[in-house]
Amino acid sequence: MKITQRLIVTTNPSASLLRNVLIGTTISLSLGLIACSPTDVATPSGTEATTEATASEDGITGNTAAATPKVYAKDGVAIGGADPVAYFTQETFVPGSADYTHEWQGVSWQFASAENRDAFASDPEQYAPQYGGHCAWAVAAKNALVPIDPNAWRIVDGRLYLNANKRVQGTWEKDIPGFIAQADSNWPVLATQ
Repeated sequence: MKITQRLIVTTNPSASLLRNVLIGTTISLSLGLIACSPTDVATPSGTEATTEATASEDGITGNTAAATPKVYAKDGVAIGGADPVAYFTQETFVPGSADYTHEWQGVSWQFASAENRDAFASDPEQYAPQYGGHCAWAVAAKNALVPIDPNAWRIVDGRLYLNANKRVQGTWEKDIPGFIAQADSNWPVLATQ
């Protein structure tokens, strides 16, 4: 992306100040739009149990066509095979195993241990990520379902939130309460489309 600025000389100081503010706003908006550029969004492969996200020049847009409720799944495995319980118990991303699975909401969830599988099975709502495991920022800011990177996560008020990647997570973390409120508002419609 190329950012250019033109120097405009004027004798009116307030016009010059306004012009500089507008240039700064344009640059900020441009940087915000590329926060989820095609190279930054995890590209889904295989059969998805959810909508696919596409990246366009102006950001991420959703393409809806899947079963309800929508859970981000790659090849039928929820949240990229991450063990959702481990985020709470080990405070890190831990890959699950095909040896320890639980079917919930039409997809297979994988776990690192039988104990984690059993904890999830007894109370999936406690451990399942918000917004079906889709990128929390994209649900809020783009009203779109976007795949996640299981390494980009955060627990807020006892709830697991995942993001498309670390860069997007950084943007999300600048206003977590605001993005959660907007995502909570957007999610009911996204989940049923």
